[in-house]
Amino acid sequence: MASASHRRPLRKRRTALVWAVAVAAAGLLVSLVIALRPGGEPETVRTATGSTRPSAPPTSDGPTPPAPKHSTASPSASASSTPAPAPTTASARPSPAATKSSAPRPASGTAPLAGRIRPGTDYDGVATHYDAKDGDGACLYGPSPDLMVAAMNHTDYETSRACGAYILVRAASGASVTVRVTNECPLPCAPGQLDLSKEAFAKLAGLSAGRIPVTWSLLSPGTSETLSIRYKTGSSSHWCGIQALGHRNPLARLEVRTGSGWSRLTRTEYNYFLSPDGTGCGGPLRLTDIYGEQLTVDGIALRPDVVQPTRVQFTRR
Repeated sequence: MASASHRRPLRKRRTALVWAVAVAAAGLLVSLVIALRPGGEPETVRTATGSTRPSAPPTSDGPTPPAPKHSTASPSASASSTPAPAPTTASARPSPAATKSSAPRPASGTAPLAGRIRPGTDYDGVATHYDAKDGDGACLYGPSPDLMVAAMNHTDYETSRACGAYILVRAASGASVTVRVTNECPLPCAPGQLDLSKEAFAKLAGLSAGRIPVTWSLLSPGTSETLSIRYKTGSSSHWCGIQALGHRNPLARLEVRTGSGWSRLTRTEYNYFLSPDGTGCGGPLRLTDIYGEQLTVDGIALRPDVVQPTRVQFTRR
């Protein structure tokens, strides 16, 4: 039979084993209680997760920058891709084309050499009438073959740039008439005003009306006639003035040939282009209309005050 000294250590070992099992069971119970709480993890872990980093590995070292506004590039586009332009805002858009009395309806490049009077534009104004007599006027064309002529207001006359222009004039009644600008209506004729010959005004209203509202626009008429050239009285090889007549479209430039190329002459208020030192007088000429079309004329003799026809004409627009 075992001695008493061997029985006491056995009781101690059993007691220790019981305590170890009890502690392990208590630990397991605590773990189960915690695992069954909402969130499935200790409260301290969830708080850290919300304030530091996500449980999944981050894709970069910092936060992802927001995508540029209005960009049409896909998320996978590289940094070197050119972003699409941002839409135009209302304040950046050009003003809408003004009606009738200001901006032209078509694109602005249709007549690059036009002055104040542009094709495709309706202008509001008033029509008055005057005694045009033989149709001559400030443009110095001489007597007109018909009296469907007009004097352009000083502003739109624009140092004779309006000379020779064909204008379609329309009244509120629906009546219309085509006139050619041969004269200037001095101030106080207002911008937009046309002073028509009595014959032309009568096509729109009775002469007793005196003054009526009209809308008018530039016209490129159909004609079988060619344009002509005339040298001013007193022209010579030392000084000359040159005039073009019968051009279908408004004339923008007149140039003379020189040893170094073409030289542009200055236009006067009386509708002649001057060569003050005689350069190019009697030589080849180049005429350009407001649309940029150029016509070259040769063989025109330096004969003052003589209308000399050519074989050319500007294209109808």
